[in-house]
Amino acid sequence: MNALPPCPQCASAFVYEDAGTLICPECAHEWSARTDIESEAVGRVYRDSVGNALHDGDTVTVIKDLKLKGGGGVVKMGTKVKNIRLVDADHDIDCKIDGFGPMSLKSEFVKKT
Repeated sequence: MNALPPCPQCASAFVYEDAGTLICPECAHEWSARTDIESEAVGRVYRDSVGNALHDGDTVTVIKDLKLKGGGGVVKMGTKVKNIRLVDADHDIDCKIDGFGPMSLKSEFVKKT
């Protein structure tokens, strides 16, 4: 049996694998079981809802209506967002949408055009 690596967050040895994801039962941290040397050398790879790699300056389209927190309205499905900037955060796309101003989006709700 292959030994699984310890949890990178809490160093627990009680890690288990479920559907290609490693899970720590002590701190509930989850990470990919796949070791991709190329992606580690390059850094984080950002992907849209269909798996296309995203890069700074790309143009994307919103794939579903997104309600804005704070009662600011709704970004409609099909809205094009130009010149995105990728950041390492929960909402990994910083952009400016006409009529709404600057905001952050999750890459799972956009599709590269």
